[in-house]
Formats: sequence, structure tokens, C-alpha cells
Amino acid sequence: MRVSLFTRWPEAGKAKTRLIPALGPQGAADLHRRLTERTVATVRAAGLALEIRSTGAEPAAFRDWLGVENVVDQGEGDLGERLARTAETLPVLLLGADVPGLMSQHLRDAATALAASPAVIGPAEDGGYWLLGLSAPMPELFSDMAWGTDAVLATTLARLPPETPQFATLSDLDTPEDLARWPGL
Repeated sequence: MRVSLFTRWPEAGKAKTRLIPALGPQGAADLHRRLTERTVATVRAAGLALEIRSTGAEPAAFRDWLGVENVVDQGEGDLGERLARTAETLPVLLLGADVPGLMSQHLRDAATALAASPAVIGPAEDGGYWLLGLSAPMPELFSDMAWGTDAVLATTLARLPPETPQFATLSDLDTPEDLARWPGL
């Protein structure tokens, strides 16, 4: 089982831009750095193979920063196109780096469920999802999607088989309002 972690280089002014009003450009980038490092540690603790899907710097920079050998540039296109390319090699758990409540048990449970199901999903409080796992091709999940809106989860669920396992609803950290939940970060 492979976890593909989507993340960007923690460059001031380009990482976690919606948090810049609250944290400033460098503060938002520093928070993104900590979130990514925490997510890498969580995947490692789960005992799953890790692939970084990177943007914003050369793969070698991510290898040096995170100590992960398998780094692949996300490439061009919208989020759907980038996710679809990653999901061409199965099975895979697709994951972002901005879910502070993520624990290794969440990932182990998803990997176990995916062994017996064509897909699994972890809903996010904002109407998206924090995890999508696939063991069968489902390219329809990535096209004609209103990415970044609260309709992503509902649209995705409508396209998934009805028996798709769902996991705990977690929150991601995207906006200044989200910061109050995670004062330790």
C-alpha cells in the first residue's frame, strides 16, 4: 500500500496563502513546513510506503528536506488532473499535508479497508475529503469537480460505489478560523 502525500515547498508567500492574513507569509510557510513534517512522521508510524507528490521546488529539495526517496513532481493541471495521474498506479491512499488530527491508526484502518474495497474516503469538515483511497480505477472521481468548494465530498460520494467505507470526519487547516482548533501549532 502506498500513500501519496500532496505537498508544496514551504516558500513564504506561496504556501498556505489563505493563512497569510493571520500569520504573515513566513508564518504561513513555517506552519506548512511543520504540517508536512508531521504528516510524513504519521505515515511512517503507520508503516506504509510513502511517496511525496511535490510542487514548488525540485524533487531533490524535498528528498533532502523530508528524507523521502520517492518524490514525484505533481506536474501541470488542476487538482483533479494531478490526482488522476497519481491514481494511475494502484492501490493508493491520496492524502494532503494539512490535517493536524491525522493519526497513524487512521491510515492503517484505511489501508486495511482498501484491501477489501475498491475505494475508501475520509470526509473533511469543510465539505471536501482528507483521504481518498483507491484499489480500482475510477477516473470519473477527478473530472468536472468544483475543487476547493464544499461540494467536493458530496459529488465524490455520488460517484463512488454506495458501500464505500467512510472514516472519521477530520478538519483540515486552511483558514485563519481553523487556527483556533490547533493552538499548539
